[in-house]
Amino acid sequence: MPLSDAALRSALERIGSNAPVRFDEVTGSTQATALELADAGAPQWTLVAAGHQTEGRGRLGRRWLDEPGALLFSVILRPELAPERGGLLTLLAGAAMAEALRGTAGTKVWCKWPNDLLADDAKVGGILAESRSRDGLLAYVVLGVGLNLGAAPDVPAAGALGAVDAAEVLGAFLEGFAREPRPSETGFAEAVLDRYRRVCSTIGRRVRATTTEGEVVEGEAVDLDVLGGLVVRSDAGVRVVRFGEVEHLRGDALPGLGDPG
Repeated sequence: MPLSDAALRSALERIGSNAPVRFDEVTGSTQATALELADAGAPQWTLVAAGHQTEGRGRLGRRWLDEPGALLFSVILRPELAPERGGLLTLLAGAAMAEALRGTAGTKVWCKWPNDLLADDAKVGGILAESRSRDGLLAYVVLGVGLNLGAAPDVPAAGALGAVDAAEVLGAFLEGFAREPRPSETGFAEAVLDRYRRVCSTIGRRVRATTTEGEVVEGEAVDLDVLGGLVVRSDAGVRVVRFGEVEHLRGDALPGLGDPG
């Protein structure tokens, strides 16, 4: 089923929401539109999607390129969550999308920490989270998702999942994302981390992580900490990487929590 306003409303009905929706055949960026709506007070689960983006955005200021048939959407969240715990929402989105694709596309999709979606080591999707804080809590988070369905863009290491029903993927993702305890409830972090570990291809691998401060940490990715940071064991000791880039180094995955199967 192609995306449309009706398809977006149908996807939200699967989680019992009647939040506003907006679908554009062509837009600059669903993320930019959703941020404007969030600033204007749009409620949780407001959903913005497009058939094509002319100014798609990725992490760290990069552009996100898409080909016809891509799934491109942003959703507004209003969690009761401290800003330092916001990374858990990105991990939850990754886990929920990997699970949704395994169910709808029949393809084993894995999460590369912190925000990439991989199939056969090719990047088929990514997640972008942007937020605003107020009085020590997140006022809102806008989660943007880009997924290559029909074809891969002309970008190194990019891949695509082929002919997959975008509306079904979106609905399955929302159901998977919404089923965890509320962010303010006990057990939220533990539930998110447990789900992410099961689909994470980074844990158990040798990695080279470049932090946003420019420091390079190389070693074995052994786990996640309570805030979703990547725990890396190197010759210099154990470090936690919270932001920046992570490169999977060549070689088989090491035995660990995220060992692909």
